[in-house]
Amino acid sequence: MQVCLWKAVRHPSCAALLSATLLTQSMASTHAEGPPHLVPSMTPLLHAVADERRPGNFADIAEKVEPAVISVSSKVAPQRRESTLDRPFGPGAPDQSAPNEEIPKGPDQGDQGQDHEASKAGQMTTSGSGFFISADGYAVTNSKVVEGGGTARIRTNDGKIYTAKVVGRDALSDLALIKVDDRTDFSYVTFAEQPPRVGDWVLAVGNRFGLGGTVTAGIVSARERNIEVTGAPDDLLQISAPINKGDSGGPSFDTGGNVVGVNSMILAAPSGDSVGVAFAVPADTARKVIRQLRDKGSVTRGWIGVSMQSVTPDIAEGLGQSNLRGAIVASVQGNGPAAKAGLANGDVIIAVGGDQIKGAHDLTAKIQDMKPGSSAQLGVLRNGNQRSVSVTVGELPDGQGNARGR
Repeated sequence: MQVCLWKAVRHPSCAALLSATLLTQSMASTHAEGPPHLVPSMTPLLHAVADERRPGNFADIAEKVEPAVISVSSKVAPQRRESTLDRPFGPGAPDQSAPNEEIPKGPDQGDQGQDHEASKAGQMTTSGSGFFISADGYAVTNSKVVEGGGTARIRTNDGKIYTAKVVGRDALSDLALIKVDDRTDFSYVTFAEQPPRVGDWVLAVGNRFGLGGTVTAGIVSARERNIEVTGAPDDLLQISAPINKGDSGGPSFDTGGNVVGVNSMILAAPSGDSVGVAFAVPADTARKVIRQLRDKGSVTRGWIGVSMQSVTPDIAEGLGQSNLRGAIVASVQGNGPAAKAGLANGDVIIAVGGDQIKGAHDLTAKIQDMKPGSSAQLGVLRNGNQRSVSVTVGELPDGQGNARGR
């Protein structure tokens, strides 16, 4: 048991076996003085649950999805890169090479002279990951990986190098769509139709540390995680797996080989290395964003022009509403949609279109999903009285979303 305890933090299947073993032992202890047949009757159930949830071998999944995963690199001016990667949670992150610093290369990537010339010109090179979503060369990566220009260089699993054009970027979700025009027979993967559950297995594939395709496994450890860091997307999947620099933009797969998330950020040690906690943009969000990027090269979101925070138990108690849930308005932007509709500081928004909201992030998601020009019917609590307020939704200005403006 001591050996398995040591390995549990390193090998997921051992962790699952350990959990089942401990549970069986606990039940045996609990029923030690009861009828002896109770403990054996539970053992097959424990094995059945373990067999159902744990893939027998990750190799089949890896073999299926690896050909669709790519390495992505682009050039960017140093000052621009510094402004977007200064994140307390770590870059999350593309590898980056400063001027006159060499980037790690894959075994088939021999054009080091090109990178060296770009470095001498005062540029940095970012190196991340991505994955094809169609046979004709559309691929997804992180926005920060390709923010330096209109093209990127990709390397496929078989070592071939192509130039990709940047179709569109969305900094708010940290997603980008790129396109390779050279072929129409690329291996590709699809987004999962259903979100994963907490505890589900995931397989992360990416270009960590610029070494080329690398596969690791872990679990979904939380959903709808919101990190109060400027530039962080909302409602992220939290993944407990060894995801590191260079994995930015790469996919995390379920056991069926479907993409459940696009890796975006890591919780980093002071050295910048991963501590085993990563954050991915959920497949449902990615699907919506990529559809707009493919159609028009940009993403349009609804906006009403307020700053707000979720109602906490202390705020609810101060308002004399012990079970109150919603978002309290902290400020209203002058001449914005909310101001024109008569919303004021201290108003508590409790519903949108008749649907109750859980907090500020929930309200933001609902508003941003609405089309500019449409009408949002808000349920508002003011001075203890409920009322309905109709707001004509505007379009989210560039840069407002990352500042938690709604």
